[in-house]
Amino acid sequence: MRVAFLGLGIMGSRMAANLAGAGFELTVWNRTEAKAQAFCAEHPGVKLAGTPAQAAADSEVLVTMVVDGDQVEQVLLGEHGAGTAAKPGTLCIDCSTIGPMAARSIGEALAARGIAMVDAPVTGSSPRAQDGTLTIMAGGSDQAFERAKPVLEAMGRLIVHAGPLGHGQIVKVINNAVAATNAAVVGEALLVGARAGVDLDALTEVMGAGSGASAMLELKARAMREHDYTTLFKLDHMLKDVRLCLEEGQAAGAPFQFAALTGEILTAATGRGHGEDDFAALIEVLEATAGTKL
Repeated sequence: MRVAFLGLGIMGSRMAANLAGAGFELTVWNRTEAKAQAFCAEHPGVKLAGTPAQAAADSEVLVTMVVDGDQVEQVLLGEHGAGTAAKPGTLCIDCSTIGPMAARSIGEALAARGIAMVDAPVTGSSPRAQDGTLTIMAGGSDQAFERAKPVLEAMGRLIVHAGPLGHGQIVKVINNAVAATNAAVVGEALLVGARAGVDLDALTEVMGAGSGASAMLELKARAMREHDYTTLFKLDHMLKDVRLCLEEGQAAGAPFQFAALTGEILTAATGRGHGEDDFAALIEVLEATAGTKL
């Protein structure tokens, strides 16, 4: 299967590497061409495209993994966009997190060109992108999903068909809002423990073995304690996802007050200059509020 992969950032480069390793005939494009050149040098046989349109011209499947809806629209539908050169019958799999409204709008524009779309955002951060064990939630028709499965299975371990186009996005932003809120709760729990003078190793060990266990405790507690904000998932990107979730909740008439509070914490962390850091950096805001450093 001939696949064009568009976007080689922290996640995309690792996902594309798994496609190359699985034997797909791969062409790549990246906005910063030097990254695409380095990728091709590291993965012999992968072709380099100068534009998204060039990447799409002879491909059966397009995979996009960029930052937001504006970038997806530009890469697919803008000048030299992949959708301008892709043949009717091509399948587009968007793995970016862009929200359901953008996914449906872009899907309609592609459908008018004879291109089917699956929205397939991912969760798992860069370590799981590296080893091909992402969780992928996909929205689209049954037929489009079945066509997408071989590509998705090369990048993820759990592949869930969430419903029609846009539903992958809804599931993703709800999940990330829960994850961000949980990370904030973990941070506050550590600060309570620190102020109370308890052994934080003991606290995290007991929480990890009990009902307080969570992926965020496992992934972020140590990073918060050590103030290690090496980027696995950018804080700015998490803030974007939380905002998308809140917008969806407002449209549905369903409040999500804890996520709204987490959005304020993330916003404050961005204001402190941590937007490019891992979202574990939200602990900086919580520490300032508590008047305590871990």
